[in-house]
Amino acid sequence: MSNAEDAPALTWMRGPAPPVDQCRILAECEDFAVIEKPPQVLVHPTKPTGEPTLLSWLQEKRPGHFWSLVQRLDRETSGLLLAAKSTETSSALGKILMARELYKEYLVLVHGCVFWEHATFEGPIGRIGISENNPIWLKRGILPETEGGQASLTLVECLATVKEGTCIIPGVKPGYSLLRAMPETGRPHQIRVHLANAGYPLVGDKIYGPDPLLYLEHIDHGWTPRMDSFLPLRRHALHAHRLRFAWKGEPWYPTSPLAEDMAQFALQQGLSLAGIRAPAAAE
Repeated sequence: MSNAEDAPALTWMRGPAPPVDQCRILAECEDFAVIEKPPQVLVHPTKPTGEPTLLSWLQEKRPGHFWSLVQRLDRETSGLLLAAKSTETSSALGKILMARELYKEYLVLVHGCVFWEHATFEGPIGRIGISENNPIWLKRGILPETEGGQASLTLVECLATVKEGTCIIPGVKPGYSLLRAMPETGRPHQIRVHLANAGYPLVGDKIYGPDPLLYLEHIDHGWTPRMDSFLPLRRHALHAHRLRFAWKGEPWYPTSPLAEDMAQFALQQGLSLAGIRAPAAAE
């Protein structure tokens, strides 16, 4: 069995170097910076492999400065996160995050034609654990709180949906939908778990998609021809689109456009992007 913790190093060594040069500072003040991360970039080192990360890019971009990442995004997730310039700011932003005063909005592409406009998912999430039915150490699922599940709440809005797509994936519902997901809690894999549990796995998801063994296959062999049959995208279609918070009495509304690979796929499937709006100053 493959060790899931080896995934970052092995994936990087097999494929092209992560596109850290595509990271950019979207907004900045004396206390923190808002960073826009492309997919496939690790946010911080997990092992001493020398792999370039968002944090190493930031330290090179602004040498000699203290940097602390207030949020984490999975390697495959694109979009926004905050980086503090001092321990005091990192602590203060962390308290804002814990108090749920940092509003986060994600754009998501899922398999299936969503029939609702708004939905709320409240299933508690926890690590499933290794077993005969689950060989993936980091996989999570809906678990009772008595078994380690933590209360989780995700609000979801459907922006566009199509009944059929040009690519029909074995084992999943036909069609695709573009969703706006707003996690009220911050559990690992929260959006992916809630949507997959409802029957709408993320496009390109190797763990919660049509065949979880694709995750282990990717670790051991990199991208394989079999993956082309199950994964229309080479990463899970999750983009951290928007943040909203107040800092020193001033409102912040940083927004990152939908990542290019997700936008191209959505348009190819006939999904309209008209529902993706810019933040309103009055919000």
